[in-house]
Amino acid sequence: MRTTPDINASLRRFLKKVGITSQREIEKAVRDAVASGHLSHEKLPAKMVLTVGGISLSHEITEDIDLG
Repeated sequence: MRTTPDINASLRRFLKKVGITSQREIEKAVRDAVASGHLSHEKLPAKMVLTVGGISLSHEITEDIDLG
C-alpha cells in the first residue's frame, strides 16, 4: 500500500480534475441555456454523486447554484 502522502497527492489530483471539469461543464451548459433563452436569473438544483469502487463509497452532495 502507498504511503499517506502519496494517497493524499493522488486524491488531490483527482479532486482537482473533478472540480475543474465540473465547473467547465456547468458554465458551458449555463451559457448555452442562457443563449437559447431557456434560462435567466434563477437557482439550479445540482447534485454530485461520488462513488469509489473497491471500498463501497457512495457520497451525494446537493446544492442550489444561484445564477442571481
